[in-house]
Amino acid sequence: MAPAVDPGSRAPKPVNTGDSFAYADCFDEAAGRYRGLRCGEIVNISQDNLSGLLVRPEVALNQREAETEIRKPADETGEKPPPPLPPPIQPARPKRFHGSVNLDAARVGRDAGRIADEIIAHLAGLMGSKVTVTLEIQAKVEAGMPENVVRTVTENSRTLKFTTHGFEEE
Repeated sequence: MAPAVDPGSRAPKPVNTGDSFAYADCFDEAAGRYRGLRCGEIVNISQDNLSGLLVRPEVALNQREAETEIRKPADETGEKPPPPLPPPIQPARPKRFHGSVNLDAARVGRDAGRIADEIIAHLAGLMGSKVTVTLEIQAKVEAGMPENVVRTVTENSRTLKFTTHGFEEE
């Protein structure tokens, strides 16, 4: 059986031979068949490996049918061969991240910047991600907070659109 495509012709780009084509790694002259035959699937061809062959669809289908016939078990007992195994199930990928961290009040800007660079940027860069960052502040002063600080913090909280804020007398 002669090769369907001249073994000297190399295919750096797919060439359509009708509706489709097949791709093989090489032609085995001794066996009269293509090795690494791939039909009906995307084949990546790189500059590093331009040694494959394009194969006419009818030749590829004939080889595939012949190989399928060879693999069928003899039907001597009348039993049907067992069904093929299903493909392995891929483990579910995580869909949600949550985390909290205590920041040094004297270095909030620096620490928040690192968190933005090393955590939030990776999550926000994912297609379809919705990232929500919440800043929670808790402050406790045993002697009590002066009225001017309560007023300033309350006004600033409203101006900065805090969703919740308040003081407690505890």
